[in-house]
Amino acid sequence: MKIKGINILTIAGFDPTGGAGILADIQTFKAFNCVGMAVQTANTIQTEDEFIAVNWIDDEVIGRQLQSLLDRYAFTIVKIGLVPSLSLLNVLIDKIIAKQPNIKIVWDPVLSASAGVDFGQDLSELSVVLEKVFLITPNWSEAIKLSGNDDAIVGAKELSNITKILLKGGHNPENLGRDILFDDEGELFFKPKPGNYSPKHGSGCVYASALAATIAKGYPQQKAILKAKRYIEYFLASSNTLIGRHKG
Repeated sequence: MKIKGINILTIAGFDPTGGAGILADIQTFKAFNCVGMAVQTANTIQTEDEFIAVNWIDDEVIGRQLQSLLDRYAFTIVKIGLVPSLSLLNVLIDKIIAKQPNIKIVWDPVLSASAGVDFGQDLSELSVVLEKVFLITPNWSEAIKLSGNDDAIVGAKELSNITKILLKGGHNPENLGRDILFDDEGELFFKPKPGNYSPKHGSGCVYASALAATIAKGYPQQKAILKAKRYIEYFLASSNTLIGRHKG
């Protein structure tokens, strides 16, 4: 019998600073009173301002980690971050859906490190992946890379023909911090609350994880996004360094 509750699974890499990846995800889930579990896809060597190397976990090991958790626990939602390839991502999603078909998948498409290192993802299976996920949360540059359109807003709108897109506004050149949701009802804008914010390593991971948690807790879509946005604003205002602090 599966152990039920508000369980959230993250599939992502390990960041030694805890600013991004599975450590950041788990801390965020905890702040929302959710039980977080993790499948590790990579060991990274990095600090908050320097990315040195990534060492990928073997695909078979990633698959076995995932299978053992799916066999034992019922998850409300799965949040996916850094993965070695879209080909493997597609395999993992199929494994998840086969075991727990009603699960929602939030994909935060980590295509490069915040320090600027590009992971060189092959996007040939992108459409297949997008058809299976509930929502993706690209930032400005990720929306451009995924869509192939130099205009992130136009590109995100094109991608929304396949699945929901929350275009994170942390790099919005005209309206900093304004996020845009694209779904089958059109566009919805989420303005930032005024505050004393500073950049944070892993803020994209934390925002996506907060959104996964609010969706898992059953909030309506707009309220879920607003609650996640307030959390990332708290995180951005929590210190004057690149390392943020979590609630709780």
